[in-house]
Amino acid sequence: MAQEPGATDSPEGRTVKAPHTSTELSDLATLKALAQPRRQRMLQHLTVHGPATSATLARALGLNTGATSYHLRELARYGFVEEQTEATGHGRERWWRAVPGDRRFPPRSRQSPEMRLVMDELNHHAYAADLELFEQLQLQAQAQPQMDAGGDPWADAFPYSRGSIRLTLPELRAFFEEYIALLNRYKRPEGNTPPGARTVLTRFLAFPAPDAAPASHPEPHNRTESDPS
Repeated sequence: MAQEPGATDSPEGRTVKAPHTSTELSDLATLKALAQPRRQRMLQHLTVHGPATSATLARALGLNTGATSYHLRELARYGFVEEQTEATGHGRERWWRAVPGDRRFPPRSRQSPEMRLVMDELNHHAYAADLELFEQLQLQAQAQPQMDAGGDPWADAFPYSRGSIRLTLPELRAFFEEYIALLNRYKRPEGNTPPGARTVLTRFLAFPAPDAAPASHPEPHNRTESDPS
């Protein structure tokens, strides 16, 4: 029987869900370490492409090996990456991988002025990196139009949704936790990943609509536009 994503086998042979825990990153030094632009780029590369050496990262990101080695050590110091200890078949090279986890940031109301500056910088680089990744994929698709004719089964793998719903603040928090729970249902160890699976980047963004004067003909609420292709 196929194992449910995110589940593990117990000694008795039963399939059980792995416990889910989240970690709040409230230490300013940790946030500053993560907000460094080069480290964000390196962490993104490890997340998207898998384990790499400092030399591999240097070539991919246009950096020198000394810089990538330093930033990898700093990321490891704060628990964002770790050295891959299993045999890799590449001699004595040091391979690094991203450490998965549900990392949360303190709500803005609990952030100090200095922390807010760090968080704004971190988010600015993160959003820009996400947009750059998506545009890269769009350019690849434009350069290979033959893939749209059925040659690439992943050509339609762009589910998209925009919507608006009326929520209280507690309901919004519950909505977010349900989204995280859905992601965790599909997480599983690398060894349990079926053939043909690819890394799929997911992004969640929700924010209250800006205040505005009432329109003479207000639009209906709970509107959703989706493209589940």
